[in-house]
Amino acid sequence: MPVISVPFDFNEEELYVDLEPIFGHSLFLKCEGFNFAGSIKLKAATQMVEAAEWHGLLKPDSILVESSSGNLGVALSMVAASKGYRFLCVTDSRCNLASRRLMEALGSRVHVISQPAGSGGFLGARLDLVRGLCAADDRYVWLNQYANPANWRAHYQTTAPEIARQFPELDVLFVGAGTTGTLMGCARYFREWPRPVRVIAVDSAGSVTFGGEPGRRMIPGLGTSVRPPLLDERYVDEVIVVEEADTIRSCHRLARSGFLFGGSTGTVVSGAMRWLPEHEGRDLTAVAIAPDLGERYLDTIYQSNWLHDLYGDEVLDEDELIAGLRLD
Repeated sequence: MPVISVPFDFNEEELYVDLEPIFGHSLFLKCEGFNFAGSIKLKAATQMVEAAEWHGLLKPDSILVESSSGNLGVALSMVAASKGYRFLCVTDSRCNLASRRLMEALGSRVHVISQPAGSGGFLGARLDLVRGLCAADDRYVWLNQYANPANWRAHYQTTAPEIARQFPELDVLFVGAGTTGTLMGCARYFREWPRPVRVIAVDSAGSVTFGGEPGRRMIPGLGTSVRPPLLDERYVDEVIVVEEADTIRSCHRLARSGFLFGGSTGTVVSGAMRWLPEHEGRDLTAVAIAPDLGERYLDTIYQSNWLHDLYGDEVLDEDELIAGLRLD
């Protein structure tokens, strides 16, 4: 039995969901939400903090600071609490309330940006605040998940080899693009793999990551309003852009089969299910990465009033709604 003394020593590596019975196309979903931080971001958080320690950047009076839409903030809160550091998360109004409460429960401070920057949107405003804090007080240490190579190395060393061990005949991998740490780590690893693996990035409509036009994005996790410095498109074979309404439909379809996943997973699955039918006729081994579970989204993508207010009454049929059903 596993016995641990620090929370980041445990992560379920080998759990996959076969989505063919639900969607009709063969796809194995790697579940990354079964750790004490509840998401794949625990890997990057641990690696970035330990890299900062190794480089001597963290001192007894240091205050970790990071911009996050939720999951990395929770993961860093957990790592910081375990290691005895203070942590300030700079987020914005799209961050799920559950994530903010988790961070505060773990002893972190949370600063919520309420207005986007003139250029760069909410992310630009978050980054401006982080840079200002670091310039004004040298106790602040910014890990900078958007440019920190420890972010992608975490997945090069863990996530990608975990997939390779379970699926040595892998043909195609679908990875959501946020900071692009997971994407770049997996893509770099499989570029060196003995057999060709097609790595497909899945992005949200309204994201500028791959050069798209900026637009409204209400579901945190994937997409950016500032191109991530980590991104190297030479390692990406294809990009699929998914509308948020399709993300929501995929999440609810999974939930109606008993699997409650987060918005990033809905986006990745939606993108994969658009791609796979176009490549039928080949015996493909396909895997997608599910970054987190769905409990933190109960007040948003699984709440009917929130859905209707933002996406209209037709985003889901009445019999597709998971929460907020009227029985009268």
